[in-house]
Amino acid sequence: MAFVALSNEYCAAVEGASQVADSRTFVATMLRLLPRIYIVASDLAPAPSLDEDAPYLDSYLSEDYYEEACESIRTLLGTDDVYLETFEEDMKYSDTPVAASVAEGLCDIFQELYNFISVVRDAHESQINDALIAVKNDFESFWSQQVVNVLRPLNQLRYNGEDDEYDDEPGNPSADDGGIDLM
Repeated sequence: MAFVALSNEYCAAVEGASQVADSRTFVATMLRLLPRIYIVASDLAPAPSLDEDAPYLDSYLSEDYYEEACESIRTLLGTDDVYLETFEEDMKYSDTPVAASVAEGLCDIFQELYNFISVVRDAHESQINDALIAVKNDFESFWSQQVVNVLRPLNQLRYNGEDDEYDDEPGNPSADDGGIDLM
C-alpha cells in the first residue's frame, strides 16, 4: 500500500513542522511529498463499494490539533505563508485578490490523510477499501485542488525566493561553487 505509507509520511512531516530547524527543509519535504501524493491518489482504483451509499471518512483529527499543526507551519513560514490564490471560487466575482494560506492548504490535506490513516490503521479489508473509495472521492472533489494550489507558492519559495536563501545549496548554479560564469 504505497498510498498508506505516503500518507503516513506526509502526516508525520506536518506533525513535525514545529521541530524543523528552518523553512527550507520543510518546503523541500513538502515539494518532495505533494507531487507523489497527487500522482498516487489520482491512480487509486479501489474495488467498488458493496454499500449503496458512498463511503465517507469519519473525522479523527480534532480542531485543536488541526489548529496546532497550522500554527506550527505558519510560524515556520512567517510572512511566506500567505499567497494570492487565483483558483478560488470567490475570485470570479471579485476585483480584489484573494489571499490564501500555505499552512491551511497543507493542513486541509493533512486532515484528509490523517483521517484516512486513522481508519486503515486497524481496519479489515472491506473497511480499507471503503476508506480508499472515500479518500479518492474526497481527492477528486476537494483536496486535489488543494495540492496543486499549495505547490505553486511552495515552488516559488524554493526556486524563486526573494531573499535567495536557497542559493547556497549544492547543485544550485547560482551558488558560488566555481560553476560557469556566463557574465
